[in-house]
Amino acid sequence: MDIYWTNFRHRDWQLVVAATAKGICYIGPDQSAFEELVEWLKKRMPEAVCHETPEKLTLCTKELAAYLDGSLNEFSMPVDLYGTPFQQDVWNALQQIPYGVTKNYAEIAESIGRPSAVRAVGGAIGANPILIAVPCHRVIGKNGKLTGFRGGLNMKKKLLELEEAGDLSCMVKS
Repeated sequence: MDIYWTNFRHRDWQLVVAATAKGICYIGPDQSAFEELVEWLKKRMPEAVCHETPEKLTLCTKELAAYLDGSLNEFSMPVDLYGTPFQQDVWNALQQIPYGVTKNYAEIAESIGRPSAVRAVGGAIGANPILIAVPCHRVIGKNGKLTGFRGGLNMKKKLLELEEAGDLSCMVKS
């Protein structure tokens, strides 16, 4: 399987982005290295062959730039998610959280019909390979506090602030 990737830079952001022929399969944390993508691929798609081809990722990088500039609040780029059926359910639920809205882990568990699977939901969210476009940064603790994020809490805070949800007292819940 061919994987197309680029090291996307925009303003202070640096993101490793990768896609299959079907869509985006990976967006790494801010300031991450290509090696993190390689490690993820070894676990999820060991047969993958990487090609550095920024031109194959133009739609994604244009949308990411617009999002990071605050002029895009919904992505149209296709995604190609690789995970267990449970993870897929969680990641699909994440994609239903609107821009500027936060949910907690229990709300995600409830939304997928697994209200007692809050810890498992947290694990699936932590394994989300497509940061930003599959908005796991919009999931916070039940107490309203920022909780774990693969890109680190600083990145999570920056993304929430970008969506004007950084002030936890002003976060919208639905």
